Amino acid sequence: MQGFLLLNKPANMTSFGAVARIKRLSGEKRVGHTGTLDPMATGVLPIFLGRATALSSYLIEADKEYTAKIKLGVATDTCDITGSVLSSNTVNVTDEALLSVLDSFRGKILQTPPMYSAIKKDGVRLYELARQGRTVDIPKREVTVYSIELLSPLDADNTFEISVRVSKGTYIRSLARDIGERLGCGATLTSLTRTKTSGFTLSDCVSLDDLTEENIEKYLMSEEKAIEYIPELFVTERQAIRFTNGGQLGFERIKSREFKPDELYRIKFEDKFLGIGYADCENSEIAIKCVINKL
Repeated sequence: MQGFLLLNKPANMTSFGAVARIKRLSGEKRVGHTGTLDPMATGVLPIFLGRATALSSYLIEADKEYTAKIKLGVATDTCDITGSVLSSNTVNVTDEALLSVLDSFRGKILQTPPMYSAIKKDGVRLYELARQGRTVDIPKREVTVYSIELLSPLDADNTFEISVRVSKGTYIRSLARDIGERLGCGATLTSLTRTKTSGFTLSDCVSLDDLTEENIEKYLMSEEKAIEYIPELFVTERQAIRFTNGGQLGFERIKSREFKPDELYRIKFEDKFLGIGYADCENSEIAIKCVINKL
């Protein structure tokens, strides 16, 4: 089985667990997701099956959108409500102060990922070190918060909701922690939903509970749909055979095209998507990134 599936990941399940369920339902061993969601989080989780798993990396780089609920006055070791409480503080924050702090996070920022994360330090996942009671220095990374909006103001429980659009590598748990620190009272994430990634939204997704062995194929889309942002490059049948057999395609044999160094292309013969190539201008040829379908 091969294709592209958009899953609305349920809460209290790891992304790995969701992939394992898809493997069982589809009977396909090669299954991979694009961009981990925390167990407590829900929302858009793109999944590739079969040879299409080679395309996973082309979606990981995409910007992502979330809605998040954040509780002020509490700080935890995981930066979300599932962790152990490190401190509890009185909250004296006005809506005006909250809006001002949220506004200060727009644009490029330096962010420290949470200790409980899948980032590796000397080959070991940070969450594994955290479970051993160890802490290490985590380098800050530059990320971009393209937008951050207050959806609902502080309630009686000192909780508010935001929507954010962020670049790859942004931790919303860290954003919640940093908002709390800047307000001087601490904060932790209480819920998170990924609402959009790679142009796909929750309305495009299927619930895991709705999938069965009998109907999963019905929800599979062509893997090409996941990478439609990459320009098409149509080739002849002979070129298609050469490409799918691992051969490069010389520029001189491809008509009406000016190639930019390292630009990616969806290689197609008529309506059939074959794989991804890139412009190797140094050697004047289309080189192969991956072959997904044979003629």
